[in-house]
Amino acid sequence: MSSAHAPVSNPFKQPKAVWAVAFACVISFMGIGLVDPILPALSTKLHATPSQVSLLFTSYLVVTAVAMLVTGWVSSRIGAKRTLIVGLALIVVFAALAGTSGGIGGIVGFRAGWGLGNALFIATSLAVIVASSSGGFAGAIILYETALGVGIAVGPLLGGVLGGISWRGPFYGVAVLMAIALIATITLVRPTPTPARKTGIAAPIKALRHRGLLILGLTALCYNWGFFTVLGYAPYPMELDEHQLGLVFTGWGILVAIFSVFGAPRLQARFGIARTLYANLVLFSLDILVIALFTDNRIAVICGVIVAGIFIGVNNTVTTQAVMTISPVERPIASASYGFIRFIGGGLAPFVAGELAEHFDSQHVPFYLGAAAVLLGALVLTTAHRQLGEAERAQAAEAAAAGPAAARREELEEEALAEDLGSAT
Repeated sequence: MSSAHAPVSNPFKQPKAVWAVAFACVISFMGIGLVDPILPALSTKLHATPSQVSLLFTSYLVVTAVAMLVTGWVSSRIGAKRTLIVGLALIVVFAALAGTSGGIGGIVGFRAGWGLGNALFIATSLAVIVASSSGGFAGAIILYETALGVGIAVGPLLGGVLGGISWRGPFYGVAVLMAIALIATITLVRPTPTPARKTGIAAPIKALRHRGLLILGLTALCYNWGFFTVLGYAPYPMELDEHQLGLVFTGWGILVAIFSVFGAPRLQARFGIARTLYANLVLFSLDILVIALFTDNRIAVICGVIVAGIFIGVNNTVTTQAVMTISPVERPIASASYGFIRFIGGGLAPFVAGELAEHFDSQHVPFYLGAAAVLLGALVLTTAHRQLGEAERAQAAEAAAAGPAAARREELEEEALAEDLGSAT
């Protein structure tokens, strides 16, 4: 069966535990975009250069990347729910501490601790959603990417509102919201047993021996270089205030959410994994190139940033599904391996962008590099063409097998509802 004819499960018919973790994911991903509207304000009020401010992304994402390597080791010893709770608690503490900081160095340091909690939460949350989902594997990934898109969409808007009051506002906002997510996780997610088999600390690195996982990880590194160049450096040439930046990145995030949930599955069903990713990466590279060519034109940059949400949404969903499908190891280990490589690219890109802009005295150069990095990612991906085909066939087979089971679940739910109504009358 081809992917074009695979049945599609409803990703939004899920148990309470899945929704609790998805809600926490929304809040977690809000933390990415929440600080975006205040980057220029931090630069001005704390007397820091753009490259110094970009270290907020670098410390956060590089620590997230490295910590990804130990998430499986921790989770296999204390269980998935406890790992989620520890990760969320760390984010609450370090986000609040970042808000109390008096200088850019302190914020950068506390963002590193925030990144540790983020790694524990992100890698484990995806595994919990996939394991607990009643809508099939593809539905679980779509739900996870929906949470990412909604969080990214709402984050900048809230960050703009809170940042308009004080640059400390977004940090305190994350702390409060993550505390709510922590309570929801404690109360709604069932305790998970400690796995019978412990994960070795070197397991994520060993998993990269698999060609498909390694190539997709390297592709994601290149893609995230372009992604976080746009996210971390585009606020400077736009020269907008906190509220205006919040609106721009909210528009961007809305497109991320829409194309994660609706666009990506339809494009993949029509064109397949390989062609969808190739076209998406090339178009994203061209979008960043437009920003590079017209960096002095505020409207062009704003439009380029918002449109980028389309390509980010498609790439996130299709690539994540492909990684989880082709990996020969357990999905938590695959998630950690993939996250390690891709977040390295995301962490380094904003800092390098700031350094390049200062060295060449040009705001165009970072975006030229970002466009080239994404195009390189498309070229790297071609070396795993066979593995992408295998992933497509595996997803089609899994969707075909899940179809009858999903239909039977719906029949049982309808029968139970009918019985309840009969009892009530």
